[in-house]
Order: sequence, then structure tokens, then C-alpha cells
Amino acid sequence: MANQDTPFGLRYVRNLQGNYNSSGQSRYRLTTADATNTTNIYQGDIVTQDTGGIVTRIARADGGSATSALIVGVFNGCFYTDPTTSKPTWSNYWPGNAATDAVAFIYDSPMDVFEMQADAAFPVADLFGNFDIVDNTGTGSTASGISYVELDVSTGATTATLPVKALDISQDPENSDVSTANTNVLVTIQNHLFGQKQVGLA
Repeated sequence: MANQDTPFGLRYVRNLQGNYNSSGQSRYRLTTADATNTTNIYQGDIVTQDTGGIVTRIARADGGSATSALIVGVFNGCFYTDPTTSKPTWSNYWPGNAATDAVAFIYDSPMDVFEMQADAAFPVADLFGNFDIVDNTGTGSTASGISYVELDVSTGATTATLPVKALDISQDPENSDVSTANTNVLVTIQNHLFGQKQVGLA
């Protein structure tokens, strides 16, 4: 049966130490009085460190240069004071507004495991390879707040600085067919700021 084509970025599954859905997250600054952040960041996006003490979204267009930035973790939502209404606001995506007090909540353990959709069929033989990400259908939805980032199957390599390492095929019956496009894959962050892992087998 064909897999469903519904990209959702990186969705937390468990920790490699065996804990399921413990949802351990840390707080990071998205903006300050001196550092703006005008790019939307969606739930499931990977983020990196930036000047000014903030985190920003890592993006890669189809066919773009390889992603090599050190990754802080995966964005799960944010809090800020709305600059128009002055209301405290919780959101699962950052709308890139002018708030100066925005903070992000990030899955930042290098041992975290995530599920993500591949942009093509993902054969079992590619497991333990390292892969890049890709924004094939835009960056995300402002309606749902969910990221559209996918695993770019064509980038599989041994390169240690690629963003993710494939660990297994998802057990989701709607997206576990390895012979058709949009296979869901379990991954861990490869090029992590807090614990860079090793070369892949792809």
C-alpha cells in the first residue's frame, strides 16, 4: 500500500536510553532586545545556534548545498509577548515577529530519536547511513504550525556532518512501505552540538 504523503518535520519518539515519550525539553532564546529572528520556525524543525545568543531554523532547498551546521535540537514550540496585542502567547510555531522576549522549547538531547518522512522510497539497506534534510513542499504550515521538512534520500552518505542518521523504519502501518515514496524513518541527530556522532554506513 502506498505511503501517505504528509510531512511533519521531526517528531519525538523516544530516547536511545530506552525512555519513550519522556519529552525532555530545554528553553532557549529566540529573540532578545538586540537580536531579531524574522524567519518562521515550525514544530519539528531542526535549529542551530546563532549570533546574539539565539537559535534559528536550519533550512535546505531541494538540490541545495549540504547542511553542516551544528544542531542544537528540534523545535517543539515557543512563548512570547505578542508585539501587537501585548498578550502572552504560547504557540507551536514561531511567526518571525518583532517580539523581543521569545523563547523556544527544544528537544536537545543527542540521544533523542525522532520519526520523519523520507521524500522517496527508503530501502532497509540505507539504514545507519547519514542524510540531509530538504524543504520539498515549503517550510511549514502557519495553520497547523507543523514543519514540512523531510529526509532527503538522495543525500545518503558516510559524511559525519550531515544532520540525521537513519536507525530504523517506522512501525506506522500507513507509512512503513519501503518500496514506495514517503517512507517514515526513525532518526537521531547526527551533527549534534552536544555530542557529534560518527560516520555513516551509506
